[in-house]
This record gives sequence, C-alpha cells and structure tokens, in this order.
Amino acid sequence: MCIKAVLSDRPLSSRSLRFHNGERPDRYERSLESRMKARTFLTYLAGALSLAGTAVAQTPDTGKTTGSFMVRARLINVVPLNSSSSTSVGGKVNATNAIAPEVDFSYFFTDNIALELIAGTTQHTISASNTAIGNLTVGKTWVLPPALTVQYHFFHDNRVSPYLGAGINYTVFYNTEAPGSGSPVTKLALESNWGWVLQAGVDINLTGRWYANVDVKQIFVSTKAKLNTALGPVTAKTDLNPLVVGAGLGYRF
Repeated sequence: MCIKAVLSDRPLSSRSLRFHNGERPDRYERSLESRMKARTFLTYLAGALSLAGTAVAQTPDTGKTTGSFMVRARLINVVPLNSSSSTSVGGKVNATNAIAPEVDFSYFFTDNIALELIAGTTQHTISASNTAIGNLTVGKTWVLPPALTVQYHFFHDNRVSPYLGAGINYTVFYNTEAPGSGSPVTKLALESNWGWVLQAGVDINLTGRWYANVDVKQIFVSTKAKLNTALGPVTAKTDLNPLVVGAGLGYRF
C-alpha cells in the first residue's frame, strides 16, 4: 500500500492525503481532533483552577468558629460607681477613675459560646467626705480584678458580631498605702473579695483575622477597709461596683 499527496493550491494538510484507493485517513483525523479537544479542555481547566485560587485568596476569613482562639488588647476606663458606703466616723467613701491597658483571652467551645479570661490592673485614690474628721484622702491602692466570663456571640460568621457575657471576678487590692506624713490617716488596709460581672460588646472584622472591639463590663464588688487615724481605728465598707469601658483590637487564631 502506498500513499500519495495530491498537489493543489492549498497547503498540505490531512485532507490532502489519500490512500491509493481514494480513502481519507480517518484514523489520523480522529486522533488529531481528540488531541485538540484534550488541549482545549486542559486550557479551560487551568483557567478555572486559576480563577478558583484567586477567589479563595480574596475571600476574607471573618468567622468565629469552634476551637478558635482570640486575643484582644484594649484601653479601658475604670469608673468606680461607689454605689453605697458606710464608715465608723460617718461620711461617704469615693474612689477615682483610672485609665489603663487590658488584655483578654477567649476560647470558642462552639461557634457561638466562648469562655473569656480578662486581666488588667489600675491604681486608684480613695477619699472620704463629710466624716467626723472632715474630708480627707484615705490613701492609694492598686487593683487587680481578673474576671472569667461565659459569652454568647451573635452572628458569629458576620463582619459585625455582638456578644453578651456573665461571670465571676476576684478583686485583689495590693500596694495599698496611706497618704503619709501630715495626714490623719497613718495606715490603710483593704480586703480582697469575690464579685459578679456582666458584659456586653461587639467585634468588627477589619480584615482577615483582625478585629476592632468595643467592650463594656459592670463589676459588682465590695470591700472592707481598716484605717489607723489620729482619732483611733476606723472601719469602712463600700460597694465600688466599677464600670469598665474599653476599646481596642483583637486577633483570632
């Protein structure tokens, strides 16, 4: 069997080849057509994979999910409400506001429920007014009120995710000192105590795993004070009940 090419004005192609009996090489054409289809398919597949990769890369990671872990850093303003107080010499006890940094750590047991540990420390000046020995500065103290709250996060996979929480707190008073010379108060001691916490806040996704955060906590805690004064020992009890308002940034692992 021999193959001859039929010359024409057109370029030589598979269609210009003939067997000696006039048959076209169908097998060759089918093979060529199959290769062209395969090449076209691979081109479309590569394009689709490229587009899918780009879409995944551009999709923001915004969801709070089971097993995720968040760390937040805030600047807080601690405002003791000084709800009620009493002293053995009459009058009222007050504590000043304080601004300080705060950090918290949250672990998500489910998409919506998280456990949060909050830590921060502030210094406050304590005073008493309208007492039998007049208005006076009682002293200064540092306060460490770590709190553990259980939170429920709404719309966990949305850009804006508010939450509510409730838990317990143990307030520690340390580095407590009286005003010093010239003051009728010569010694001050404050009793650490357990309390309750209510919390509300919102996380706003900025990009990827970064969040802006606004948080408000109401801590219910009271303390007893013992003072040595020029008039002798004085005792006092006050419900500090600080309101803690903060704003900052968070990162989700």
